[in-house]
Amino acid sequence: MATTPTGLKLLTTILYKTYQTGQKVALDFQSNVKIVVDQFLPQWNYTPKPELRVI
Repeated sequence: MATTPTGLKLLTTILYKTYQTGQKVALDFQSNVKIVVDQFLPQWNYTPKPELRVI
């Protein structure tokens, strides 16, 4: 666990998996997932918000 100078505690996880490059997402992915960008660093921080479907 890491701590910032202001006392904020951060928990991180290191992924050792190697991911393939060039993978394509499903054709309807962009139309079904809203991407919310961070106001401070929008080019780095974003959150995908998928539409939830109840079956």
